[in-house]
Amino acid sequence: MYLNKAIVIGNLTRDPELRSLPSGIKVCSFSLATNRVWKDKNGAKQESADYHNVVVFGRQAETVAQYMKKGSSMLVEGRMQTRSWDDKDGTKKYRTEIVADRTQFGPRGGAPSGGSNNAEASKAPAGPGPEEIDTIEYPEEDINPEDIPF
Repeated sequence: MYLNKAIVIGNLTRDPELRSLPSGIKVCSFSLATNRVWKDKNGAKQESADYHNVVVFGRQAETVAQYMKKGSSMLVEGRMQTRSWDDKDGTKKYRTEIVADRTQFGPRGGAPSGGSNNAEASKAPAGPGPEEIDTIEYPEEDINPEDIPF
């Protein structure tokens, strides 16, 4: 059995580009940035970013192009695909991308921290705020395993 599945959550590195195939099907392409943080063997904090090319087709492509912009947070679920073509000089080029089956928009403002500092948020009409979401507040101090009742 084989499985080709990609799930990434990140921020758009540029505004989505919407185009149409000769058949009339809409195609939207964009790039997502993801990062990871770890400690090296010396205990120093390290961070690296990866960039993923994403392609979306059909009605979902139109929706992404309409609502998403550079910096927006998004979840993409799909499959990995590598295309190849010859450029004008006859050089063979390759591009690996995620062909999205499903996209889900993240919180407004792009950053998963929930903070929003963009101009659109300040233009929002005054009214009742968003619903309060229950959050888990973790204790500041370390938990002693002997204090756990089971």
